[in-house]
Amino acid sequence: MTLEPPAVAVPTADDVRREELAAFLRSRRERITPEQVGLPRGPRRRTPGLRREEVAQLAAVGVTWYTWLEQARDIQVSAQVVDSVARALMLDRGERSHLFALAGVVDPLPGTDTAGVTPGMRRMLERLDPLPACIQNARYDLLAYNRTYGQLMCDLDALAPEHRNCMWLHFVSPEWRAGALNGDEARRAMAAKFRAAMAEHIAEPAWKCLLKRLLDASAEFRQLWAEHEVAPIDQQRPAILNQPRVGLLRLEHTSLWTGPNPGTRLITYTPADEATEEALHRLHALVLAEERAASPGDSAE
Repeated sequence: MTLEPPAVAVPTADDVRREELAAFLRSRRERITPEQVGLPRGPRRRTPGLRREEVAQLAAVGVTWYTWLEQARDIQVSAQVVDSVARALMLDRGERSHLFALAGVVDPLPGTDTAGVTPGMRRMLERLDPLPACIQNARYDLLAYNRTYGQLMCDLDALAPEHRNCMWLHFVSPEWRAGALNGDEARRAMAAKFRAAMAEHIAEPAWKCLLKRLLDASAEFRQLWAEHEVAPIDQQRPAILNQPRVGLLRLEHTSLWTGPNPGTRLITYTPADEATEEALHRLHALVLAEERAASPGDSAE
């Protein structure tokens, strides 16, 4: 009697897709720190990023259901639930599209503008020096900035990532508040624009986290938020700043959207007078000199 070897199950296309979906979810979950979504780290955390139950909590889905997704179980998913998971994991536009493709459902918001910063955008920022320029998302997070903007009112590179947000800087940073000579007007306008923008993101964890941080940290923001004022995101006002090293700056700023919808934008500040133009050149020269002094390779030449 000849024994035949046991049949080996050949993975189907759906099996492969679910395995890829599980791996992708794990990789996105592990890159997010608890602090980014307003959760405490705790002393006994061994997970490199968020735990499964934390993602489930942020997405308002069942822990068992989300765990099965990461285990590549054969379960049904809806577009609304996948959308919630995408928002909880703070996926950019490309990652969101990839998630929906792996889940096998149609994205209900295919035009969502959450684009990241491309190498081309970074080169553009560098070329704009000494004009201060940055790339912000709709939540006012600073996604990238050039040398001059990085030293405009404080050393942005020295701040924790969660503090590189223009709402936080304007309302909480002592250096930024002291240097913004028309700060009262600017902060009132920013609070109104933030409320208007948040209407489309009201249930998103990152937006709710930032709102809570601002309400906890700033009495002025709490007062303005309670007034329920709104303003269009493209409403711009001149900035009048007292830069600690080069003095008075009068700046106009221009916003250029980087996608089809208002959201991520390139903001460039241009001098409103010759004195400001000269001051920006001096500031840029100071930053370059400090970089050269801090680089052992350059000093040895």
